[in-house]
Amino acid sequence: MKRPVFLLIIASFWLFNSSCETLNQITETVVTNPDPTTGEMAGGLKDALTSGIGKAVTLLGKEGGYFNDPILKIPFPEEAQFAANTLRDIGLGSLVDDFERKLNQGAEEGAKLALPIFTDAIKAMSFNDVKNIVLGGENAATDYFKAASSTALYNAFAPKIDGVLSQVGAAKIWTELTTKYNSIPFTNKKVETDLVKYATDRALAGLFLKVAEAEAGIRKDPINRTTELMKKVFDFADRQKG
Repeated sequence: MKRPVFLLIIASFWLFNSSCETLNQITETVVTNPDPTTGEMAGGLKDALTSGIGKAVTLLGKEGGYFNDPILKIPFPEEAQFAANTLRDIGLGSLVDDFERKLNQGAEEGAKLALPIFTDAIKAMSFNDVKNIVLGGENAATDYFKAASSTALYNAFAPKIDGVLSQVGAAKIWTELTTKYNSIPFTNKKVETDLVKYATDRALAGLFLKVAEAEAGIRKDPINRTTELMKKVFDFADRQKG
């Protein structure tokens, strides 16, 4: 009678230890490799987007942010390049150069205005938006902003850059430049470029490019995940894609 009882005690002890070991393994897995909650995923993405957009705005909003970048520099409008060439030929190259500097200065000042617009777009994201961005490609967030916010960004940005271009003198130089060119006898083309649209389109394209670079950096290099939520959310994304 004692032997069965003894065996039952041994078996119970073994089952208890096995259960504890299994529970410890499960607990360890949950603690060391947890999936983010809905709120955490939204928070981590918000941290990432705020960081990426903040870097882009800070970089482009500095003096020379556009002008000193060979990729982002806004040149004389391509469709009016013939006018720039002609003006250089008649000794007005300095006017063309000054115009380009002021055009880029306007974009640099205007870039600072984009941050609250992007911030509003982040706040308006649904959970489906968040999930699709977190688990999407390296440009998923940038593509979301282009699709969801380009019109609003343009409508808010264009009047501001118009004012900035006037303030820094770019609009005045453009009027002077195009008037001089259009008054040259026997020119086959007249310059009719919408300067504000041109500058706004180019400024926003540069801004989106920098946002995309920052986003790709966060996705590809864990060192750029600067908050615990960012680490948790994008580590989870890495596991899902792996």
